[in-house]
Amino acid sequence: MFGHEKFKAYQHAINFVALATTLIESLNKGNAHLVDQLRRASISIPLNIAEGSGKITERDKVKYYAIARGSTMECAAILDILQKTGAVELAQIEKPKRILSEVAGILSKVCLNSK
Repeated sequence: MFGHEKFKAYQHAINFVALATTLIESLNKGNAHLVDQLRRASISIPLNIAEGSGKITERDKVKYYAIARGSTMECAAILDILQKTGAVELAQIEKPKRILSEVAGILSKVCLNSK
């Protein structure tokens, strides 16, 4: 097992990617721009966490964790937009947003504790 696979933020992020993929598959073609953005941002989260965990210095780790945190916030905003524009129901984004909140909380603590 790789180190990043033990990190709770990574585990949550991978779960979010699965939920986001299912959500994306349910959306109509009129949301292609948001679908593309959600797909890229959701994948960015675990990739940046994994890359950060492989860095040697704390400064380098935190840089990638901060990028992952930004992508986490971006995904949350996309979900809000999808819900507010009627593309999805509130119930469809509740669990994904809970997971994103967990990821953001963990990454925030890591980033703030490194200073």
